[in-house]
Amino acid sequence: MSFDGLFTRAITEELTHELKGGRINKIHQPYKNEIIIVVRANGKNHKLLLSAHPSYARVQLTNETHDNPSEPPMFCMLLRKHLEGFFLEEIRQVGLDRIIIFEVKGRNEIGDTSYKQLIVEIMGRHSNITLVDKTRNLILDSIKHVSFAVNSHRAILPGQEYVLPPQQDKMNPFEASEEDILRQIDFNSGKLDKQLVSAFAGISPLLAKEVLFHSGLANRTTVPKTFLHYIRLLKNHELSPAITSGGQKDSFYLFPLEHLQGEPKKFNSLSEMLDRFYFGKAERDRVKQHANDLERFIHNEKDKNEKKIEKLLATLKEAENADQHQLYGELITANIYAIKKGMKTVDVSNYYDENGAMVTIPLDSQKTPSENAQKYFTKYQKAKNAITIVKEQIEITKAEHAYFETLLQQVETASPKDIAEIREELIEGGYIRDRQKKKNKKNQNVKPILDRYISTDGTEIFVGKNNKQNDYLTNKLAARDEIWLHTKDIPGSHVVIRSKEPAEATILEAANLAAYYSKARNSSSVPVDFTQVRHVKKPSGAKPGFVIYENQQTVYVTPDEEIVLSLRQG
Repeated sequence: MSFDGLFTRAITEELTHELKGGRINKIHQPYKNEIIIVVRANGKNHKLLLSAHPSYARVQLTNETHDNPSEPPMFCMLLRKHLEGFFLEEIRQVGLDRIIIFEVKGRNEIGDTSYKQLIVEIMGRHSNITLVDKTRNLILDSIKHVSFAVNSHRAILPGQEYVLPPQQDKMNPFEASEEDILRQIDFNSGKLDKQLVSAFAGISPLLAKEVLFHSGLANRTTVPKTFLHYIRLLKNHELSPAITSGGQKDSFYLFPLEHLQGEPKKFNSLSEMLDRFYFGKAERDRVKQHANDLERFIHNEKDKNEKKIEKLLATLKEAENADQHQLYGELITANIYAIKKGMKTVDVSNYYDENGAMVTIPLDSQKTPSENAQKYFTKYQKAKNAITIVKEQIEITKAEHAYFETLLQQVETASPKDIAEIREELIEGGYIRDRQKKKNKKNQNVKPILDRYISTDGTEIFVGKNNKQNDYLTNKLAARDEIWLHTKDIPGSHVVIRSKEPAEATILEAANLAAYYSKARNSSSVPVDFTQVRHVKKPSGAKPGFVIYENQQTVYVTPDEEIVLSLRQG
């Protein structure tokens, strides 16, 4: 785990430096397990993110924007009541555990001085955020309720006394000497990294592996010296926050992790690094939860259309045998005197063939010769009529399949806000039922909120991440002479550069955005078309987000997340 006790110590120091003495101005709860607190400190506003997410629990300052619900959850309202207008007196860690306590002081509604504690426990799926009345050590509420039935040591419920998690009685590495380290390790037992984790507080497997990696041939001399070297770095605040790629997994820590043998990317602060590391990760998880039913529905519709196309093509192939049905009917009629009821086949001469080749015609033994002839004439007529209808149906079904393929791509790159708009689009299209009619009526005239980017030369770029946004961006917001981009023949976002004559570098940056927010996100040399908005048309009766365009030019780009992040605006 990257967010270990030592990392918690470092982030606590960073938050203390930025926030101590600050005033809590606003509190939001954008998601079930996450709180955003706006703190005014050192002459500016800071956004403090507290997360009790089971997979992405953390505490940090953030520059990311979050959509807030129209109606705040009960826990958020309680925090507002008890903390807004209060001051952060102290931010401290409990030992070297992953527990941070925010000591808050202010005046309550009757003017008396009040002391509260906001306690964040970063413990995987057991993570929690708890508001405590410090004077009485009484829990006012928590983001997750835990009863004695779940945890026999303590209950996290309103009205209960707050009890810290049980201590692990490990040695504090900041107080350890070389002799202490040697006493804790048995070099003959092996698995030295696990021994370090078991013996010392705040140490994660990642740090233990890094210590052993730099110890070379691990022995009683190299291991203690290397271990204490890293502890001194932390004690002296000599940090170099970095994300290191190790195979298919990225890891963050207080310094580059060389044992992962990946390319490290360094950052100026821990919070900046955490913003970068968790960019999209927690959001994707939330989208999965919100859009699980939607994604399943879209997959099913896409699969249904694929099967329908297969059946229609088979029908078309059969329909294209119409002439053969007519020939069989005519040949049976011409040779009716030679055919008897009960025959299963008949061999007759094909008088349409110059050489009079023989033809074997399958017969229904239960029918008379004239009924067999009539059967083939009926098949001929049906097949002839079916060709036009089936071809039309194939085109309609292919368009429907392309539509759901586009929706699937949009779900993959969507934020929770985008998911709500995709759901609304499917309701309007009659694909799914509206279970919240009153709420949706309020939102019908709300303009879609587009993702905004600024190119390196200061030009505005907008990206539509679903069909509602794409329609609004291309058909309403964009001016006719501005530049429109889309991946060539690949489902993706509409992108508009708010300039009539953008620089070549801006076009390439916008093309990178178009490729990144497309089905080809993980591909290289992705073709992206660009043209003036005036050359982009929406055909009458077309599906949402569908357009045709002309006079385009094409550039090839490889999607780069670093470029996307560097251009991103709030």
